[in-house]
Amino acid sequence: MTDASQGRSAVLAQRGLVATDHPLASAAGLRVLEEGGNAIDAAVCVAAVLGVVTPMMTGIGGDSFIVHYHAATQRVLGLNGSGAAPQTATPEVFRQRGFATMPLRGMLAPSVPGAVDAMATALGQWGSGRFTLGRLLEPAIHYAEAGFPITEKVAAWFARTAEGEVAPILARYPSSARIYLPNGRTPRVGEVFVQSDLARSLRAIAERGARAFYEGPLADAIADYAQSHGGLITAADLAAHHSELCAPLTTTHRDLVIHTTPPPSQGFVLLEMLNILEQAHVETLPWGSAEAIHLMTEAKKLAFADRLAYVGDPRFVSNPLDRLLSKEHARDRTRAIDPRRAQEQVPAGALREQVGETTAFVVADAEGNVVSYITSLSAAFGCGEVVDGTGILLNNRGGRGFTLEPGHPNEIAPGKRTMHTLMAFLATREGRPHLAWATRGGDAQAPWNLQTFSNIVHHGLNVQEAVDRPRWFSFPATDPATIRSPFELRMESGFPAATYEGLRALGHRVVTPYPAAGQPSSGGLQVIQVVDPDRRVYAGGSDPRAGGCAIGF
Repeated sequence: MTDASQGRSAVLAQRGLVATDHPLASAAGLRVLEEGGNAIDAAVCVAAVLGVVTPMMTGIGGDSFIVHYHAATQRVLGLNGSGAAPQTATPEVFRQRGFATMPLRGMLAPSVPGAVDAMATALGQWGSGRFTLGRLLEPAIHYAEAGFPITEKVAAWFARTAEGEVAPILARYPSSARIYLPNGRTPRVGEVFVQSDLARSLRAIAERGARAFYEGPLADAIADYAQSHGGLITAADLAAHHSELCAPLTTTHRDLVIHTTPPPSQGFVLLEMLNILEQAHVETLPWGSAEAIHLMTEAKKLAFADRLAYVGDPRFVSNPLDRLLSKEHARDRTRAIDPRRAQEQVPAGALREQVGETTAFVVADAEGNVVSYITSLSAAFGCGEVVDGTGILLNNRGGRGFTLEPGHPNEIAPGKRTMHTLMAFLATREGRPHLAWATRGGDAQAPWNLQTFSNIVHHGLNVQEAVDRPRWFSFPATDPATIRSPFELRMESGFPAATYEGLRALGHRVVTPYPAAGQPSSGGLQVIQVVDPDRRVYAGGSDPRAGGCAIGF
């Protein structure tokens, strides 16, 4: 641990720790731990509360992924809570409706939401048994029904997204405008925001179980609204959805094993980046130097080029992950980095022949369970359209993730799951948990997660210092709306002055300060480190950019 005389300190605790994007969610999760729940119980409660108090980021109309260290079995386990495209979603359907690219908003944009089933599946598999789903939903129901005061960060997210002003997006849809534009404007700081329809939907799930979202009156309301507003989701699509338990992908780095969510999550891109940077010995370079950021940026470009070329839903595409994550492939990709110049065109790597808007949070408990959980609507406010009468804002994961390009591994198809920007991470040392971390931020998640990991592992910062440090991200990456844009290196203020000029000299288009004045900050990194595994002492860090907090007892 290093001295943290400026800003927040890392939170230290033994019996339990929660780090989230919103204080009310952190407090709700901590109460579950205090009442005898385990990390999964608390995580389910946190996910539900975040869907109410940060409705533009996540909710029961979105998707979730989980990486979990299960102390009883000493295993790292995963859960894929992403939904599929509707059974009638073919490329021809979209082209017949006049689309050359996937629509980003409206009822053609959602995939089947997976978040509710993910909560129930995680609870059934790994919960303590002391809490029902209904009980864990009670805080979320309260904040939806009675309301909650809007914080400065949430007000900023209501007012503006990365795409610009929110009000014009929401105003397109009367069902959304009625809830999110009271008095013709977005909610302001200190106002109490009520979501009565959402409270009723959450109560229905609490009383009848998670399948109430996928079968019965609530599912019928979602399907009827979608069909009557030009969408494709049917009651049969909802009834067919179930989460999948999965084995996390891994790579090694120093004495750590890094675990992440497998496809359709694109978490593997961070593992590939770490493999490349291990070959390039990035840890020998000073923090924040132009040379270090250049190597990291070029590694990001290479890993994302491989993702775009080779990886899709494993039920439809044969993903060559064993080769993409091999140390041999990392050596090949490292040779493609020019240490003197930024690349403008980045092809996918040749594979060796085989011989084969979002919110994230972390929770740890007194038994040694550690959870990294990420849940999202995709873009801010998802498809932009609330299912009238339910308060449920549906995701736009299908519109933002799929492509209409023939033969592409991520081309839309009936029942196919789009590749996800969502990724969650957990690192173990000698089989025991060492770090759990995740962030919201779309395609910026991979470089932001990389920088936070590097700050801790390579530079010895404590978890709060690691998330406080200024960050960069390389734009674009995978978003179909921006994929053909020229590369930009978007950098926050606070790096050494020489770094910006050094990167420009290497050919990077540096955009700084980012975000620009008046725009809300991006990212919401949450980190737990096990600083003493024998005594189970945890350190928690929470990103001030998101306005949340780490809290423990």
